[in-house]
Amino acid sequence: MSTNGRDAIMDKLMIEGGYPLEGTVQISGAKNSAVALIPAAILADSEVTIDNLPEISDVQLLAELLQEIGGEVELTPEEIKIKPENMIAMPLPNGRVKKLRASYYLMGAMLGKFKKAVIGLPGGCNLGPRPIDQHIKGFEALGAKVTNEQGAIYLRADELRGATIYLDVVSVGATINIMLAAVRAKGQTIIENAAKEPEIIDVATLLTSMGAKIKGAGTNVIRIDGVDSLPGCRHSIIPDRIEAGTYMILAAAMGQRVIIDNIIPYHVESLIAKLREMGVSIDVNDDQLLIHNHKPKQGVDVKTLVYPGFPTDLQQPFTTLLTQAEGTSIVTDTIYNARFKHIDELRRMGANVKVEGRSAIINGATTLQGAKVRATDLRAGAALVVAGLLADGVTEISGVEHIDRGYAHLEEKLLGLGAKIWRESMTEEEVEQVKS
Repeated sequence: MSTNGRDAIMDKLMIEGGYPLEGTVQISGAKNSAVALIPAAILADSEVTIDNLPEISDVQLLAELLQEIGGEVELTPEEIKIKPENMIAMPLPNGRVKKLRASYYLMGAMLGKFKKAVIGLPGGCNLGPRPIDQHIKGFEALGAKVTNEQGAIYLRADELRGATIYLDVVSVGATINIMLAAVRAKGQTIIENAAKEPEIIDVATLLTSMGAKIKGAGTNVIRIDGVDSLPGCRHSIIPDRIEAGTYMILAAAMGQRVIIDNIIPYHVESLIAKLREMGVSIDVNDDQLLIHNHKPKQGVDVKTLVYPGFPTDLQQPFTTLLTQAEGTSIVTDTIYNARFKHIDELRRMGANVKVEGRSAIINGATTLQGAKVRATDLRAGAALVVAGLLADGVTEISGVEHIDRGYAHLEEKLLGLGAKIWRESMTEEEVEQVKS
């Protein structure tokens, strides 16, 4: 992983701001696909190989979890080979399963394969209540009995039968989890009001390559005809649209001429539109973007929405960019109202930002100053990296373990663009302060 085997909680990220970015950055495979595709391999009857794998800590954790339940796993920087033949429905109530939110995909995959599972309530980013009630609703509709016992979810079914399931809330996690459980159920499952994200299409593509019968992925109605067996396959993960968006924001903030390579431009159209509205020049090619940045930036209003709207995962770094735009900007997050924990850290660096309800109001442009700040979640970490590159002086970011969950080789990629960024070990006193 990008921590080179070290415990990231012992690290801090150091950034000396003010250096312009120029060059080409390669985008890794999609984190939000990888964390669903790896559990999906449980459903197979023979070896599954997944390549274009992002080298992030969440992937390492999932590989270890599959080994816990008897899988043979071979993990290299670019791909993972999973042999599921000896996997068993071993309970996973504690330990690694609690360290990442995406461990909930083990529920759907193990329920689909073994008709039972015990999974500890997942952890990951602390973004307030992100309930899994729609997941449970889907599992129950397919015939599972679901109970919460001592902080773990128990799923049991004599058999799974297809059903029509209407999601009360558009949920990527619930859509994928129900797909995983339904591909080996008897009969047809219809998911209505399904999420449309590219990562859902990616998971459906893997399952279809294994012999699943899925129609409508990427639309709001997905139809799945259950099958009895799923042979293994090889699959390549789509590029990470959130990593791509983060580097687009970094390039808009500090870039002179930056090429974002290995992307699907269609997946980031909402961000392209907002950056152009701010005055950022973007040239779009088949699988890359060129951002060249010479005009003053103008404030814009942004509202996060489900795909294909503006992604909530880019709201935090985009908020940092707006501190450099003239006038007043308003960012409203309709997805997670707790996703403003980065605002206090930005204010510590001199940003003129306040939170009112679900909105952040940004008055710019302001000069940011280097400071000691803490990443409280993955995308807040990205927001602080943007701030550190913009700021006068040195910015010191703790909470690096959050950043490592979603950004492969962050320092190497930024160094390649001309940034001044490095890691240092925290002192024992600093570690105690972080833990307290």
